[in-house]
Amino acid sequence: MRERSSVRLPALSFGLLVFLSTGAALGVARQSESQPQSQPSSSAGSSTGESRPAAVPQSGPNRGVGETVVVPRRRPSQPSDRQQQRVSERVSSDPPVRFRTEVDLVSLSVVVQDGNGNFIPDLKKEQFRIFEDGAPQTIQRIEASEAPVTVALVIEFGSPFWWFLYETLATAHEFVSSLRPEDWVAVVEYDLRTRILQDFTRNKAAALEALNTMGLPTFTETNLFDALTETIGRMDRIAGKKAIVVITSGVDTFSKTLYQQALQAAQSSDTAIYPIGIRHALRVGGMGGVGGMGGFAHSNLTLVQADNQLRSFARLSGGRAYFPQFEAEFPGIYRDISAALRNEYSISFSPTNTVKDGKFRKLKVEIVGPDGQALQVVDPKGKEIKYQVRYREGYTASRAVE
Repeated sequence: MRERSSVRLPALSFGLLVFLSTGAALGVARQSESQPQSQPSSSAGSSTGESRPAAVPQSGPNRGVGETVVVPRRRPSQPSDRQQQRVSERVSSDPPVRFRTEVDLVSLSVVVQDGNGNFIPDLKKEQFRIFEDGAPQTIQRIEASEAPVTVALVIEFGSPFWWFLYETLATAHEFVSSLRPEDWVAVVEYDLRTRILQDFTRNKAAALEALNTMGLPTFTETNLFDALTETIGRMDRIAGKKAIVVITSGVDTFSKTLYQQALQAAQSSDTAIYPIGIRHALRVGGMGGVGGMGGFAHSNLTLVQADNQLRSFARLSGGRAYFPQFEAEFPGIYRDISAALRNEYSISFSPTNTVKDGKFRKLKVEIVGPDGQALQVVDPKGKEIKYQVRYREGYTASRAVE
């Protein structure tokens, strides 16, 4: 019995070894068969057959943005150790060279408009003067060409007068429909929190459908400061001409963001804010209550303060505040905003103050004639035309640690 066991054990060991070797070979073969074949790359776009708009320079959300939503950028692949060694060997053989590629450039949008809403065209570079904290600056570039615009339409939807807001959405439809095919638009509503109904898209039908989804509000809170701050943060990652159009009562009831914080965000941004205050139209419409706000038990002082806050957001960002008294004024307001975005002068300058202290720098823009005095504009009959120069009042300098 012992002799048979001694013979059987080597035989079993040999059989187990053969089985493991065969299984490993079969596993490798199956793994090679299961690998997908590499597909050739194609630049023809998606295979779904959807038509996409042609690329347009400065077309809004072009910094890591897809057709309608923001997507993360792909991180560059890290070089291998061997590649780094070759680079270091090649660099070490050359004489050391030092150069600086960092250039601070401030971009400023300027709108020159007469009292009737007409824009003053054909202004030249030498007719603009820019001052930063009182110091004159040298303009590097000025452009007045029409470019695609990016608009975030932010709508207050947390109030007891929802029926009036619903009526104003009809005019918002006209505004979205008036945008050009190359323009971008997003639809945002806010009450207790901010919700993106439609992310940035060139599909105007999708934006209109987002407006149609707004039903009855479930909250009465109006967190204006939170909504503006969040939207400004998203707009800062977008290139080109851009603006925030906010339809609001101007009252903030529950925001975590303080007014000064929201104001600082507007100052630091290059996005123009166009508030449309609706409380005057509500008062004329006979809503009743204090200040004509119906269910809102706000004092007149609170409502006046709300209007002043909207004016401050507009002034510091280079936009304009509107306070219509009748619903029929809304279409004209939207046309004015669209025209302002398309007829602005884009000016760039390199500031003389190169200190990276993170402080606010106050800006001033003047339009001058050949004699260095304020430019006089006259109509065809020789009558002087009064005009207004609109721009953001300053910007926040970068910090050394950034």
